[in-house]
Amino acid sequence: MRILFQGDSITDCGRDRNDSASLGDGYAHFTAQTLPPDWTFLNRGISGNRVYDLESRWQSDCLELNANLVTILIGINDTWRRYDSNLPSQILDFEQSLDRICKQVVDRGTKLILLEPFVLPIPSDRIQWREDLDPRIQAVRRVAHQYASALIPLDGLFAAASCQHSLSDLAADGVHPSRLGHQLIAQHLSKAILDLIGTE
Repeated sequence: MRILFQGDSITDCGRDRNDSASLGDGYAHFTAQTLPPDWTFLNRGISGNRVYDLESRWQSDCLELNANLVTILIGINDTWRRYDSNLPSQILDFEQSLDRICKQVVDRGTKLILLEPFVLPIPSDRIQWREDLDPRIQAVRRVAHQYASALIPLDGLFAAASCQHSLSDLAADGVHPSRLGHQLIAQHLSKAILDLIGTE
């Protein structure tokens, strides 16, 4: 069984680009720890990526890797660049790009899991981001309903976890998870993977 984790810095999480087997220190690493040790795990997340960056490298960093299951977490940078670089990502363009890469995955008979982008209201300027991120989350859900075998509703899961933990304990900047935040993602992702493919 060959599992590929794809996304931005949340997926990347310090992986060694010179080591094709490096999983980084985040949810990809924690997820792999809970799954059968004879499976192969690949992390090709790249910090700063928007969905268009994924699409530009999709052939070499996804399709040619011949994974049995692909997970994708993308979208927060498509929102973030609007506010720090005046580089908006139109929701329709975002959705169409995500749709294209997901279709390529499932057309090959590969299972797909999508994870929602999320943001916590820390620091306070993140609250403004909701106007951009909320419709983006809905776009991810629409694409998931079309192509994915499972959807991990991270925005809701982090909001729920913030009732039990402080915001800074989950993601100090509202975006990049702490160790606890990564473990939360891994907990739900591992269950979704096992529900889909068991321990084949």
